[in-house]
Amino acid sequence: MANKVLVVDDEKSIVRLVTFNLEKEGFTTLEAYDGEEALQKTREANPDLIILDIMLPGLDGLEVCRRIRREGMQPAVIMLTAKDHEIDRVLGLELGADDYITKPFSPRELVARVKAVLRRTAKQGESPRSGEAIKTGGLLIDPERYEVKLNGRPVELTPKEFELLDFLARNAGKVMTRDILLNHIWGYTYDGDTRIVDVHVSHLREKIETNPKNPVFIKTIRGVGYKFQG
Repeated sequence: MANKVLVVDDEKSIVRLVTFNLEKEGFTTLEAYDGEEALQKTREANPDLIILDIMLPGLDGLEVCRRIRREGMQPAVIMLTAKDHEIDRVLGLELGADDYITKPFSPRELVARVKAVLRRTAKQGESPRSGEAIKTGGLLIDPERYEVKLNGRPVELTPKEFELLDFLARNAGKVMTRDILLNHIWGYTYDGDTRIVDVHVSHLREKIETNPKNPVFIKTIRGVGYKFQG
């Protein structure tokens, strides 16, 4: 069955361009032109992936993403953002977006990103994960149940946050460069932009560290990357 992609942008020419290129590659597409319509179609059609412009009339793309995740819906999300709006990209990733692409963009690049994100989410949905639960310093990471607990209390993580934490913990003591983390968790590089790794590590620390500014579990190795200390 073809993957279903919801394309959300208030510029109809962009929506037509994106849907044309996606349909050429065999995807089924839906269209929305504002935030409220995007939410309604997400609830009704349960798309596999949403291409979501940040600058929308009414509810902007960031708020749409926030509400989608708050309601427990888990479509993959690729944000569309202006080239110079780094803060929007960072916020989108923190709210649970899987990727972003800046305008103007190449339709070929966008289709490649869609395929890559869907491959990753398909892997996450595969049955049960291998590997035993990891217990260290009050932290429990259970890949079979896809859950994390800190001192017995559940910790809510996005799929990417879980993947990142699990990978770091299974390589405890080893320094993981940002490029290694990009390749393993996201499946490809972001044109040299490793900010996505830093954003997710920061978000993880807020959730699992007693003092995120003085982390116990995830240490920064300056100029290189990160190391999990169990």
